Amino acid sequence: MNVAILGCGYVGLELGRQLRDAGHDVVGVRRSDDGIAAVDDAGLTAVQADVTDRESLAAVADADALVFAASSGGRGADAARRVYVDGLRTVIAAFGERASPPDRLVYTSSTGVYGDHGGDWVDETTPLEPTTEKTRVLAEAERVAREEAAGYGIDGTVARFAGLYGPDRYRLRRYVEGPVTEGYLNMVHRDDAAGAVRYLLETDRARDDAVLVVDDEPVSKWAFADWLAEQCGVEPPEKRTKAERLADGDLSAAAKRRIQTSKRCSNDRLREMGYAFAYPTYREGYRDAVAAYRAEP
Repeated sequence: MNVAILGCGYVGLELGRQLRDAGHDVVGVRRSDDGIAAVDDAGLTAVQADVTDRESLAAVADADALVFAASSGGRGADAARRVYVDGLRTVIAAFGERASPPDRLVYTSSTGVYGDHGGDWVDETTPLEPTTEKTRVLAEAERVAREEAAGYGIDGTVARFAGLYGPDRYRLRRYVEGPVTEGYLNMVHRDDAAGAVRYLLETDRARDDAVLVVDDEPVSKWAFADWLAEQCGVEPPEKRTKAERLADGDLSAAAKRRIQTSKRCSNDRLREMGYAFAYPTYREGYRDAVAAYRAEP
């Protein structure tokens, strides 16, 4: 299988390595010089192009499958729309109008599109209720990936990632040192985020559908912080309720919405499909980070 990973960054590089090691041909597409160097360092074929620039995408060879994993760089809703909606449309048209269009598209979205459910469980059947401008953009991009790609005969799959963690993205000190505000954490290790997309591609699962990519155990932030403290051999951190944190008065409207948003994401469907997690829970996923912390002088 020939796969083009558009936005071959934190998850995309690991996905590319996994696909390459499984015998697939992989092209990693990045916009910046530094990004291209990272793709080269990962041992993948690198192509410099911008998902918002159709002409530049001509440099990317035909592919059986596209993975759209581009990032807006953590900026606001307008930047997100340019990448996730306008860029995705550009990619779909650029590849869909070729003589040999791709058969499959996987768009990497976020569980943020569910909004707040008061700590209740959500799954693929739960209606989307995004609460911020950025998550509304992500929900629109999901529609583009599934409906507009279908207009070119491309089957669109949406992989909704929970909070990513792993190498260079452990949040150990934040939770060990505190203070920690109540709520639930829905997480997935980077290697499993990549592994789930690889699995969907290789097994030809979830065509024209959405799949939650999250580990086995959503956990309360307080319980997670206490577990980390115990593993690291330190005292548990200070705890705060949502009301106490919101009373601080130093929060943006978006930050307030994030604090008030609570849900637990189910991975039952991904498990039923047969995907086996390398890191089923945070306990396995944070093992290396805890060991590194304890080894510090």
